[in-house]
Amino acid sequence: MAKPKVIVTVAPTGGMANKQQNPNLPTQPQEIADDTYRCYNAGASVVALHARRASDDEATCDPKVYTQMNELIRAKCDIVLNNSTGGGVNGDMIHQLNNGLWEINFDERVKGMEAPGAEMCTLDAQTICASFGGKEILVPTTPKRTRQLAEMMKARGIKPEWEVFSLEDIIQDVGRAIKEGLDEPPYFINIVLGVNAFQGALPYSPKILQMMVEHLPKEAIFNVSAIGTAQLPATTHGLLLGGHVRVGLEDNLYYEHGELATNVKLVERMVRIVRELGYEPATPTEARQIMGLRPLQ
Repeated sequence: MAKPKVIVTVAPTGGMANKQQNPNLPTQPQEIADDTYRCYNAGASVVALHARRASDDEATCDPKVYTQMNELIRAKCDIVLNNSTGGGVNGDMIHQLNNGLWEINFDERVKGMEAPGAEMCTLDAQTICASFGGKEILVPTTPKRTRQLAEMMKARGIKPEWEVFSLEDIIQDVGRAIKEGLDEPPYFINIVLGVNAFQGALPYSPKILQMMVEHLPKEAIFNVSAIGTAQLPATTHGLLLGGHVRVGLEDNLYYEHGELATNVKLVERMVRIVRELGYEPATPTEARQIMGLRPLQ
């Protein structure tokens, strides 16, 4: 009898951390591509990509940077490419409003899906207030903007990865989008827990994750991500609930207390757990089949 297949996603960079926090963080296209290839060889089948500026390593959604990353990675392996439309909390992504608050620029966000090669893109369908570096940063994704993002993805043949941080996100924001026909099953929903910097986001606990899984739409498959020390227990619990998993330095800079992580070590540990629980890491081809993506040409 074949073992159930689990998609292991690596999120190598993110749009928030920097090399001062962990020098193992890859930030430029070549080092991201090299690190992604090592994670692919360790068992990752999807890479969740964030772009950084060459000048100062701060966040961008510049399609030229994404194009370079996508091409460098694709030249090495067939891992599924998932580009961010969230960007990050500095660099090209933010501007200050007249009232003193900051905002992530929506016009910059949509550039993340313009790079050739993107098979998936993150779609955060909710409005968030994020607190970073003494700034309160609004991430307003209204129903109209959600519709715009989803329609742009659909026109490009890109599958949305719906990121959710609370029960409300699942029931109201993603539920509304699905009812409007903005995605086709299977719906890929990434449950992200423990983002303390996001107003309204939920921490990880077994009861909270169980509750969120129980309220997923029909025909949805789910992935579990969690921040910092919550990453290991939340992803392991996600496996037991029948989900897929994400690890990487975007979410967690430490392997254990006092020891800085690498993306490869986090993937290797997750793959060991997947196998110890009687599952098998999905190949990129299998991951595409599970998520309903087109085969790689």
